[in-house]
Order: sequence, then C-alpha cells, then structure tokens
Amino acid sequence: MPPDTQSPSNSKLWIRIKPLLSLSDHKRPLGYLIISALAVGLPAFMGAWFDQFAASMLGCMGGMVILYMQQTEIAHRMMTLATCSFGFALSFALGVLSSFDPYLSAATLTLTVFLATAVCRFYSVPPPASFFFIVAACLARTLPFDLTLTAERTGILLFGSMWACLLALGYSFIQSLFNKQTKVKSALHEAPQVLAISIESAVISLFVSGGYFLALLLEMDNPYWVPISTAAIMQGATFRAIWQRNVHRIAGTVIGMGIAWVIYSFSPGPWALAALILLLIFIIETLITRNYGLAVIFITPITVIFAETTIASSDPTQLLISRFFDIILGCLIGYLGGWILHHPRFSQLVSRLVNNP
Repeated sequence: MPPDTQSPSNSKLWIRIKPLLSLSDHKRPLGYLIISALAVGLPAFMGAWFDQFAASMLGCMGGMVILYMQQTEIAHRMMTLATCSFGFALSFALGVLSSFDPYLSAATLTLTVFLATAVCRFYSVPPPASFFFIVAACLARTLPFDLTLTAERTGILLFGSMWACLLALGYSFIQSLFNKQTKVKSALHEAPQVLAISIESAVISLFVSGGYFLALLLEMDNPYWVPISTAAIMQGATFRAIWQRNVHRIAGTVIGMGIAWVIYSFSPGPWALAALILLLIFIIETLITRNYGLAVIFITPITVIFAETTIASSDPTQLLISRFFDIILGCLIGYLGGWILHHPRFSQLVSRLVNNP
C-alpha cells in the first residue's frame, strides 16, 4: 500500500521511491528472449561437454552481441550485429594485449570506452549501448597475461558472436514471414553535435578508466568490478535516471550477491553453471526493460559466474564481501561522474564550445 499522500513529506518521498519500484509496460517478444538465452547459454554447455568451461565463458561473452539486435530490416540488423561483433573483439583484444602493465591497461581502457561511447551515441544505439563493449574490455583484463593466447581467446569470443549472429538471422527470417520488421530510421547527427558527443564520451571514459586505475592503486582483488559499475551508472540519460540507477545498482547488487553466495556455497559444476547462465539471461532480458533494479539482481550472479569460474571452490563469503565493496566504489564514482555530466554549468560549457568552435 502506498504511504499516506496527505502528508507533504510522505508524498515527496513516495514520488521519489515509486519509479524505483514500478514496472514498465515494455515487454520483449518471447522469441527474442529464447534466442538471447541460447546465444549466451549454449557456449557454456559446449564448454561443459568438452571440459573447457572456463574458456567457454569467452564464447558466452561474445554471445552477448545478440542484445544489440534491433527490430529493423534484416540487412540493417545483421550489419549492426556484425559491426558490434567486431567492436567486441577489438575491445577484448586491447584489454588482453595491455593487461601486463597497469598504466597501459588504464590508457587502453580509456580509449576503448571513449570510442565505444562516441560511436554508440553518434548512431543512437539503444541500451545497452556501449555497456557490453566495456564489460568485454574489463573482463579481458582479468585473464592472466599470455601473448600467445591472445588470438585463441579473441577467436573464442568471436565464435560466440558468430553463433549469436546465426541465431539472429534465423529468428529474423521467421519474423519476416509474419511481416514484423520495421523500417530503418536514420540516426546520424549533424556535425556540431559530434563535438558535444566527443566531450561527453571523454568525460565518461575518464571516469570509467579512472575508477579502474583507482582500484588498481588500492590493490583490489579484481578491479574490473569498479569500471563496470561506473559505466552502468553513467548510462543514465538524466541525472535523475543516474540517481535511480545508483539505487537500483546498489540494492540489486546486495540481493544479487546473496544469490551468488548461495550458488557458490553449493560448489556447482560446469553443467549446473551452464544451466544457470541460460536461465539467468532469460530472466534478465525479461526484466531489463521493465525494471532495471530487478534485472541487476540477476545480472550480478551471472557476471560473477563469467569472471569467477576458476575460483568456484573459494570462500563464498569472502567473494560476497570483496565484490560488494568494489561495486559500491564503482557506483559512487559513476554517481560523481553523472553529477558532473548533467550539471547545468557543464551543459553550458559544452553549448559554448559547440556554438563557438
């Protein structure tokens, strides 16, 4: 039951809380939910079958490209997925190649975030926009540096993307039989907006990579959680949206880490983890357009599975505590970056630079 709205203080509080709890009416087609789960989940089953589960997580990461499929004509849809697959591979490869040095790694992450954000904003790529390019880049930095394995690791990720593209193509042909495709809309920006997009992308890249570098300086176990959380928070289109994402991210992470703790307390094997990945992706894609906070609850354990596969025997309580503090730090950095990005003075500065080049 909503609080007594006759009280002014209760009314204002409820106005702020209500968007955090409400469910959007935007639902995704069942077919899309199924192919999303298959694109990300089946590489995990293959890894379990061939006793290469850790390596198969790269294929699962590549399968995430399916989340960029738009309801457009088949040619445009497949070109988008192919381009995103290349972007995934490039983001991942830069991370793998530069992970041996913290300064170089932070620099290449800055470049990756800037390019991914600028390109996605220029072409008005809808959510998740640049987020999973950043996730791929960050997870690449968790792997032990081995130059000889760079091509193999990147290839596995690309195979995952190719599998996702194949599923998308089949789904698109089925859709075409029922005439459910929409026309492509131009998303190009005029030249003056390019400068504004570049400035905003630079700010986002500095905060995301800055969070990663800070985590390195603090010698956190796996500093990739910080930039991922920072990027997730700064995805908000407005400062209010960023505030809501911050609350959703922290609250969802607390619950999601509890789920991750339960999962790892049972020391699950590869087959059980593969089944969980399939199920979690289906749930996430069902909820992500309806309530971000609910989706984060399930995003957290699947991210843990992707990155922590090799430490399934570790103390789950320690895993919960360390990851929680990493994510809190990333959320705070993202909130600060969002405050600057959406501050009126920053907007005025960008307007002056755009109008007076």
